[in-house]
Amino acid sequence: MSVLLEVDDIHTFYGAAQILDGVSFSVDAGACVAILGRHGVGKTTLARSLIGFSPPARGRIVFGGVDLAGRASRAVVQAGMALVPQGRRVFASLSVEENLRVAGRVGRPGPWDLEGVWRIFPRLRERRGQRANTLSGGEQQMLAIGRALMTNPALLIMDEPTEGLAPIIIEDVLRVMVTLREAGVAILLLEQRVEVALRVADRVMIMTSRGEITFNGLPADFPKHGTEVPAVV
Repeated sequence: MSVLLEVDDIHTFYGAAQILDGVSFSVDAGACVAILGRHGVGKTTLARSLIGFSPPARGRIVFGGVDLAGRASRAVVQAGMALVPQGRRVFASLSVEENLRVAGRVGRPGPWDLEGVWRIFPRLRERRGQRANTLSGGEQQMLAIGRALMTNPALLIMDEPTEGLAPIIIEDVLRVMVTLREAGVAILLLEQRVEVALRVADRVMIMTSRGEITFNGLPADFPKHGTEVPAVV
């Protein structure tokens, strides 16, 4: 596989507080890479750095051969990277279909459109005219994923996509992740649940304080590794 994303020694601050201190890793085209870590270690900051919301002070984010570090989020999305944020963050006052159409306007040409989203999330088709804030938590997560797909990403960043979901909805999310990988979409999964990551990832990493990567290997090797993952269940 060819390398799609290469993150090289990025350092990200919120004011004077340094959150990421020299993070480096890569994601191959069409692969699923999971980064495991408890709340507060910097997973969401990493997502925000990659997508352009919190640009790193230094370091490189090379995507498709182009360094996107410091670029505006719109340019990052149009290059082929999309984020499913923690907490879903759908547009509450817009309908399901309006949420999806808005996202499609800022993306790039590609195979994902409304019909494609309806196929993998038929429940959203049934609720296409319903306001997003009236959906269940699981339906909002489906909408957040569908909205990201409307930009036609080559890489989908998923920040805690199973948080707060019932087991049956988690299964739906995992099914969609497998479908996306089969369609050639690479996934960067930022998670706390070890069992979720091991089911879908080609490679697993453990992130500790300030973004330090303490394990980077195959899922089969994960149980043999002695590193504890605090608060990951």
